[in-house]
Amino acid sequence: MSDTESPANGAADFVQSLDRGLRVIRAFSDRHDRLSMADVARATNQSRAATRRFLLTLESLGYLGVDDKRYYLRPRVLELGYAYLSSSTAVEVTQHYMEELSKELNESCSACAYDRGEIVYVARAAADRIMTVNIGVGRRLPAFATSTGRLLLSSLSPELLDDFFATYPRPALTNKTITDESELRALIATAGKQGWTINDEEFEQGVRAVAAPVYDANGVMWAAVNISVPASRASMKELESKFLPRLLEVTQQISRDIKR
Repeated sequence: MSDTESPANGAADFVQSLDRGLRVIRAFSDRHDRLSMADVARATNQSRAATRRFLLTLESLGYLGVDDKRYYLRPRVLELGYAYLSSSTAVEVTQHYMEELSKELNESCSACAYDRGEIVYVARAAADRIMTVNIGVGRRLPAFATSTGRLLLSSLSPELLDDFFATYPRPALTNKTITDESELRALIATAGKQGWTINDEEFEQGVRAVAAPVYDANGVMWAAVNISVPASRASMKELESKFLPRLLEVTQQISRDIKR
């Protein structure tokens, strides 16, 4: 459900006020870290009166601070994400293996889950290299243009995949970004069949990535793990010959450990 959608038919127990309050929290980001009441009202498509009530409530609960009539997130918001991370054995296991893999290869590794047309970073092991994109746990990126996103999209049912293409925009992020639906569907299908995929500077110029899936105890693709490499350091062939075999070993081990 998007921020502007209504709950599905039959969702009689849906608490709309809670949904609207959470929209206020989601309005903040690294690019919009301090927002006025009017900013939040526009971002959440709510009246200023309703927005004011939500902002004051969240401020009194300690989730927001205010300075010169501009609101900002306070550290207590981290409790919401930490509850998920600390309750998930899968995250803990994945983080451990990714840190070892990152040290071994001296490259950055990330684990992502799918959520409404985007990938969400649930674990990250960064190499000591400078990248132009600031990525950390909780960061959201468009699924269609990322290696992990392609794999996660391959796990969707045909109906959900159709909904993805009908609902979510696919802007060109670099001169190599693939936006054509037919081409993307073919790449997603291939990723699902072969169990891995490679991305060639589609999300960020100068960065290539290879991704492989991680399965939970029920055999469901819980996340996808990738290794991202500066294009100047590895060709597409090197990604497949040098990095992919090791990544597949690690993701298979993660899946085995999660199932225990």
